[in-house]
Amino acid sequence: MEGEEDVVKKKITIGVCVMEKKVKCGSEAFSAPMLQILERLQSFGEFEVVYFGDKVILEEPIESWPICECLIAFYSTGYPLQKAEAYAALRKPFLVNELEQQHLLHDRRKVYERLEMYGIPVPRYALVNRESPNQELDYFVEEEDFVEVHGNRFWKPFVEKPVHGDDHSIMIYYPSSAGGGMKELFRKVGNRSSEFHSEVRRVRREGSYVYEEFMPTGGTDVKVYTVGPEYAHAEARKSPVVDGVVMRNPDGKEVRYPVLLTPAEKQMARDVCIAFRQDVCGFDLLRCEGRSYVCDVNGWSFVKNSHKYYDDAACVLRKMFLDAKAPHLSSTIPPILPWKVNEPVQPCEGLTRQGSGIIGTFGQSEELRCVIAIIRHGDRTPKQKVKLKVTEEKLLNLMLKYNGGRPRAETKLKSAIQLQDLLDATRILVPRTRPDRESDSEAEDIEHAEKLRQVKAVLEEGGHFSGIYRKVQLKPLKWVKIAKNNGEGEEERPTEALMVLKYGGVLTHAGRKQAEELGRYFRNNMYPGEGTGLLRLHSTYRHDLKIYSSDEGRVQMSAAAFAKGLLDLEGPLTPILVSLVSKDSSMLDGLDNASIEMDEAKARLNEIITSAKKASHSNGSLEKPWMVDGAGLPTNASELLPKLVKLTKKVTEQVRLLAKDENEELAETSSGVITPYDQAKALGKTNIDVDRIAAGLPCGSEGFLLMFARWRKLQRDLYNERKERFDITQIPDVYDSCKYDLLHNAHLNLEGLDELFKVAQLLADGVIPNEYGINPKQKLKIGSKIARRLLGKIMIDLRNTREEAISVAELKSNQDNNSEVPSNGKEDTDHHLESCSKIDGSRRASFTSQMSVDQDDDEDKETKYRLDPKYANVKTPDRHVRTRLYFTSESHIHSLMNVLRYCNLDESLQGEPSLVSDNALERLYKTKELDYMSNIVLRLFENTEVALEDPKRFRVEMTFSRGADLSPLEGNDSEAASLHQEHTLPIMGPERLQEVGSYLTLEMMEKMIRSFAMPAEDFPPPTIPQGFTGYFSKSAAVLERLVNLWPFNKHGNTNAK
Repeated sequence: MEGEEDVVKKKITIGVCVMEKKVKCGSEAFSAPMLQILERLQSFGEFEVVYFGDKVILEEPIESWPICECLIAFYSTGYPLQKAEAYAALRKPFLVNELEQQHLLHDRRKVYERLEMYGIPVPRYALVNRESPNQELDYFVEEEDFVEVHGNRFWKPFVEKPVHGDDHSIMIYYPSSAGGGMKELFRKVGNRSSEFHSEVRRVRREGSYVYEEFMPTGGTDVKVYTVGPEYAHAEARKSPVVDGVVMRNPDGKEVRYPVLLTPAEKQMARDVCIAFRQDVCGFDLLRCEGRSYVCDVNGWSFVKNSHKYYDDAACVLRKMFLDAKAPHLSSTIPPILPWKVNEPVQPCEGLTRQGSGIIGTFGQSEELRCVIAIIRHGDRTPKQKVKLKVTEEKLLNLMLKYNGGRPRAETKLKSAIQLQDLLDATRILVPRTRPDRESDSEAEDIEHAEKLRQVKAVLEEGGHFSGIYRKVQLKPLKWVKIAKNNGEGEEERPTEALMVLKYGGVLTHAGRKQAEELGRYFRNNMYPGEGTGLLRLHSTYRHDLKIYSSDEGRVQMSAAAFAKGLLDLEGPLTPILVSLVSKDSSMLDGLDNASIEMDEAKARLNEIITSAKKASHSNGSLEKPWMVDGAGLPTNASELLPKLVKLTKKVTEQVRLLAKDENEELAETSSGVITPYDQAKALGKTNIDVDRIAAGLPCGSEGFLLMFARWRKLQRDLYNERKERFDITQIPDVYDSCKYDLLHNAHLNLEGLDELFKVAQLLADGVIPNEYGINPKQKLKIGSKIARRLLGKIMIDLRNTREEAISVAELKSNQDNNSEVPSNGKEDTDHHLESCSKIDGSRRASFTSQMSVDQDDDEDKETKYRLDPKYANVKTPDRHVRTRLYFTSESHIHSLMNVLRYCNLDESLQGEPSLVSDNALERLYKTKELDYMSNIVLRLFENTEVALEDPKRFRVEMTFSRGADLSPLEGNDSEAASLHQEHTLPIMGPERLQEVGSYLTLEMMEKMIRSFAMPAEDFPPPTIPQGFTGYFSKSAAVLERLVNLWPFNKHGNTNAK
């Protein structure tokens, strides 16, 4: 009997055979996670822990190493892995992490090969193996915006990783369309984990590398920690890709938040464990567009600073050791764990009930659920276009070079290489000097030479090329047939082409500053009750953020600058743009759908202005002046036009003299190589170029020659002297140029510019709103055509938010009800799932299609990443806010606003009041211009004390801001002087579109907008990745969400079932 008792009492020895920097021995402190877990294991009373120490591991033979039954051994720098393998072969202990497989972790090629062997998703990648530095490889091709490996092309942005697993110098290369450059990721140094290098465009060639597709993950990385194949803990942290600044808490530790894994990710964690035979293993997960990928496997890793994890890990390891060495002992977890660890309570910002916002308070039971903002881009340079017919052989050959040698095909030149070719050709063709006098016979040649000179100046502007802002089209106009070189028949050859150069519209330093400031304003004011807690919301997966932009460079960069302010990021915009902003030109670009109606509006507008009378005004409604044709046009518009032409000439002549002086200086210098300068200048500079202004030059990179070309074109297009005809469509462009020069070039002291601005503003305030419809009914028709897709997407966002909120409320209600009745865990869970899915299936608003989807943003993808409430030190883990930001141009802001304010004029909605109050309609009528950074914001609130089926459960609040405030430009006070110095205008705060205390339900919003929004079923369905079908059906998504949001089976000891 005594012998048997000894067997029971005999402790299992656990050998810790790792370098001392990983576990400190003796009286010194252990590494915190290892110490915490080993102490918990020992407190069970079943184990004895033996520490080997560096001296034993490095100096003593394996025969004299301590003998143990279970072994914790893992590689770190300087560790003799082969010696440890020999020890394991000699003593045959149970290995937590097998040693032979650890060799794989040192080579990224073998890691990816292993992952693929086990069917674990990895990013698309290719290997470049070099036997010596700078070895030329015939299968490797590098071009400006891609690399090609064995015919496998990787467009920028792509990732370049050294093949050696311990080399953490990873590079990301960005496309020229986003500004180019490279970001280097590295092991954390202080508060930095990456560095952006704007000048680096070429990849490394001194070693072997893995090239892989860049995965946009929304600025968050997920690290997964397994303890055996059945347990996985996951944490999110801010990705080093975005701005490289490490978020730290007051104790100096990196901020990470526990998140829930989806069933597919839990399976991946299990597979990683088994594939590498590493029970304790950390790996990196990328979540991108509804799929997850493993991009790195680290081997032995423990979570830091989580007492709940330490408890779980100790329990799982205990079971592992007992099953291996003492299966006769019960591995059941005791009801009370043998250690008493009081978790330190960390300070947590007070997350109060949210209340509501701008149009009154609706009780403490309201929670903000969704923020949707449609925002115009920031301050930009005037948009420009040069058209000229070219017959020069060099330019025609260039066209053939880039259109595949097809004589009748047009070509677009946008990349740096293409534009450099064009610049080289243009430099040769531009005459060195100008003739003093222009005779009639030479007039055409002189005009052609001027335009070529302008093309050259545009291409030289800024000192480098960024395709995001300049593009050239070459379109063949005439052809001849010539004999082929080989004498066999004839071929066509172009003899004349139309060259169209579009440039300008660049986000200025002021535009970038405005966008960042508006982002900061949103962070602090649009999320009541959170304050800076928005950042906490975002990093904990409780904030579901997506940012969309049109295709225009200025819009993309405004979106990136806004994101920088909203999320408190640092550094250049290029990495932020690539990581966080999605382009959607079909939703946010283009006026093609309404071009016929807009032409009609412009024709009618021209008629009203030039006929010297305001149609309908005399007998129009004084109560609602916005209801008449041509509302907002000045009564003396026809008298203002000649004044506008006269003042435009006056300003143009002054700029001509400045350009003449500049041109004479240029003629004396040779056309050498352009000196490059900081890339940031093309991407909306941070600061004003003080030296240029001090030297009396125009702001930005525009020279006097281009400034003159801008004004001369306006002067010519505004009034045709021969036909004595005004072109009113040029009024917005004249106003645009005036406003730009008044803000950015006030130091040039152009006489008459102030007066021209006032005249142009009076006319533009009437013309611009009327270009989108001459009266409310036409505005509604044009607005619904331009903004139809955007409106459809906004309605999808609101409906998805409502569906998710109701699912969560139903689940919580069921959980509360069931918690009162004790029952078997599994049956309980099944009952929850069944009842919830039935409720979800039966509840569908009439406007909701069965598939609430859109291209990138279907509900299933949006709802499966969540904070893990069991591990998170967060006061309200169930709070979840969806934010959707849409950056676009003036046309879409006008169009959306016109639908919101005039939708009740539709025949199907007769008798319904407008969504916008009369008071707001009057303010909008007086607002006239929706300037840079103007925005429309919709916020959805949920009243949690109202019944689920009550329409008042969900309330929509609408506000707008007219954007940049121009009034300081008109003053002569100190504020005006300061703004002239900064070249920046302040952004106006939000204004109400509803009466204080009014209550717009989501149901009413749907009813009013339905006719004008693209139906959900018309959006292209999301592409379902192969093998993921089961996760993308509606019912599966809802069930998965319900399972993951709350822990049903509270008695389980693992979170990976």
